Amino acid sequence: MPLTMYTLSVPAFTRGFSALSGILDKAETFASQAGLPLAERFDARLAPDMLPLAGQIQRASDTSKNAIARLTTLDVPRFPDEERTFADLRERIAKTVAFLETVTPDDLDGSETREVTLSFPSFKTTLSGEDYLTKFVLPNFYFHVTTAYAILRHKGVPIGKADYIVGLG
Repeated sequence: MPLTMYTLSVPAFTRGFSALSGILDKAETFASQAGLPLAERFDARLAPDMLPLAGQIQRASDTSKNAIARLTTLDVPRFPDEERTFADLRERIAKTVAFLETVTPDDLDGSETREVTLSFPSFKTTLSGEDYLTKFVLPNFYFHVTTAYAILRHKGVPIGKADYIVGLG
């Protein structure tokens, strides 16, 4: 299969969400078996100025959906950031994956040359769709997936690299 905007995005996002679902399951099991409050993991963050676990998963969800929105003409679902439980986070992941499963290779065909403009308070830039996906979206998505993993690992959840790198076989 040739490398396409679709193969670079949708399968990567769904694998990332599979990893997130798995580590959430392990976190919940760990807390339950150890008699620890689940909220301690849910609200955990690595640094005071970073988003907590829920925020990391919300941003991974938004990053993947917004990438599809910017690279296609598809209507993308919006989810309010109202998750308060691990079940809510799993539901957010499931809804995101369900949307991603509706995206076809044809939807992303030609998007590598589409212009995407990003505006932030500190800078504004316009990228080709390919540069947007490879230089902004994928690093941003994996940053949030990795940070969610790191938060749970830091809080004692017995997870390892194999839990992060899933679906390769």
